[in-house]
Amino acid sequence: MNDEDRRFNEFPPEQRGPRKPSFTSYKGSPFSWLFIAALIITVMMMGKQLVGLNEIRYDQFISYVENGQVESVVLKDLELVGKFTDEAVSKMGEKAKSTFVVYYNPEVQGKQLDEMLTKNKVEVSYEPPRTWLMNIISLLLMALIFIGAFYFLFARNMRSGAGGMLMSFGRSRHRLHRKDKVNVTFDDVAGIDEAKEEVAEIIEFLKNPKKFQRLGGRIPRGVLLIGPPGCGKTLLAKAIAGQADVPFFSISGSDFVEMFVGVGASRVRDLFRQAKDNAPCIIFLDEVDAIGRKRGTGYVGGHDEREQTLNAILVEMDGFDTNDEVIVIAATNRSDILDTALTRPGRFDRQVVVPLPDLKGRFEILKVHAKKIKLGPDVDFEKLARGTPMFSGADLAAIINEAALIATMAEKEYVEMNDLEEARDKVRWGKAKKSRAIDQKEKEVTAYHEAGHALVQSLLKDADPLHKVSIIPRGPMGGATFALPERDRTIFTKKYCMALLQVCFAGRISEEIFCNDISSGAQSDILRATEIAKMMILTWGMSEKLGLVYYGPETVIGDTVYLMPGEKDYSDNTAQQIDQEIREVLRQAYNDAKKVIEDNKDKVERIAKALLKYETLDAADVKLILEGATLDKPTVADLLAAEKNKNTKWPPSAPKNDGPKTIN
Repeated sequence: MNDEDRRFNEFPPEQRGPRKPSFTSYKGSPFSWLFIAALIITVMMMGKQLVGLNEIRYDQFISYVENGQVESVVLKDLELVGKFTDEAVSKMGEKAKSTFVVYYNPEVQGKQLDEMLTKNKVEVSYEPPRTWLMNIISLLLMALIFIGAFYFLFARNMRSGAGGMLMSFGRSRHRLHRKDKVNVTFDDVAGIDEAKEEVAEIIEFLKNPKKFQRLGGRIPRGVLLIGPPGCGKTLLAKAIAGQADVPFFSISGSDFVEMFVGVGASRVRDLFRQAKDNAPCIIFLDEVDAIGRKRGTGYVGGHDEREQTLNAILVEMDGFDTNDEVIVIAATNRSDILDTALTRPGRFDRQVVVPLPDLKGRFEILKVHAKKIKLGPDVDFEKLARGTPMFSGADLAAIINEAALIATMAEKEYVEMNDLEEARDKVRWGKAKKSRAIDQKEKEVTAYHEAGHALVQSLLKDADPLHKVSIIPRGPMGGATFALPERDRTIFTKKYCMALLQVCFAGRISEEIFCNDISSGAQSDILRATEIAKMMILTWGMSEKLGLVYYGPETVIGDTVYLMPGEKDYSDNTAQQIDQEIREVLRQAYNDAKKVIEDNKDKVERIAKALLKYETLDAADVKLILEGATLDKPTVADLLAAEKNKNTKWPPSAPKNDGPKTIN
């Protein structure tokens, strides 16, 4: 069963629309199969005469006969087919053919040929000549074969739906999910409560369209889901179909565009035709920016195929009647580049923002993805949600899955909190390189570098609280210091930005003071600090000297953002002042961080030595060190010994675990 048959049979009989015949679904009549068999037999008979024949000249043939190398011949009208003796074939080599054909003139060479064959005792047989009627029949048969092949390969297919077999790429390549197969509902979508509220009336319309038509209301024909990658746009579209209990047509924007102009437009028409036949339903266009970019912007050359596809979508959406129970949902993370004709009222009437989840949203998303996971009693999703700012729903799902894999490899009975934290660090920074051999000097530099970060992060009241610090390499980094934000930030104050800059520079300053040298380990810190300072000066207006002027690399006109690469809307003198202000902000943050570290040298020293001993410290450990207390936890050597001896437990009086818990 092909894809078209499968899609057609997915619907119950009462919902199936009219179906056009196609070559792929054609079962064939007895006459057609008889014609195909005759065609195959004719080709085989014609080919049989040509296989194994080697054409030679007449004088060569005479030489072979006189040398006794010809065993038999068959005389025809203008040719003869002969066979060499086995001895002659063996002398000619392995690749020699045993049969041959010779063209001759019977009127001139016939009598001489008969005498020569009789004299050399060659076995001769004759094939009666073909009459003019047989020649005519042969020509007619060949003509019928070509006409029939043309009919089956071209004419018949061109009359079938969407261009037939040879033009099947003009059909829509959507994936159809029957309403009984869409098992995603709003219970499976978390962290985007506002977006779910905005699409609630669409679900109500699909369930009961007459309720809206009674007062003459018109439901939005199109809904545009806007948000960063991995935030759940596709999941939300499936949930709408699941809640409304309607079929779901899913296709990506790139599936429309092909090398041939007009194919995308044909696929659009085919998609909307099938959707109308199966209304009420939902059409989901993922990555619509692949075909919906602005036309005639001047920065990139025009693409006739893409623009024709876009035009076809615009026409089809305009062609909807008020009673068409088809909702088009599109998703993109680049709404700024979409053509205005696509987002005007009457097409994508409603734009729903699906943002990165906030703290409460991350907590709910983690609970949704953890429903099928066995969890230990120490799992704290609230703490994990606080430690995952700017994580998307896909990132959080990856954390839960990675934690389950980590616990499985460790042969645990359930997933514990340390598995979730390790999974979070792995998703963000990469897998820990515990087996990597590190020079002791390099390890000390890393320890003092991260100790500087940890100290400033802990002491500055405007910075986010410290979560943990580690000198275990991850990805390109030799170590890392993690913060645990108390809340999600929608605005950034100047004090908070200056605290971030001080934390960034603390690692380099600690290297200078304690190692009497500097390293390349501060590369990412310098990059991040420079980006923050540029945003403060160019975009957020946090410079008294430059004032409240926007100096960003973009020009905003209305709701449209125009990128101006290589251009600037200010003078060279202003550019010089901007450079000076950025350096001044960075210099001030550097000096403030240096003062904090110089006033707490002993604490940095203790944190660094603890990192060399334990490799990883959490916020509680750092707090004890700052208070002058001694840590009571296994060292790296203890952990290595316990790994070698599986019976060794640490600590000896470990609290008893109560077993797994479930998420309600």
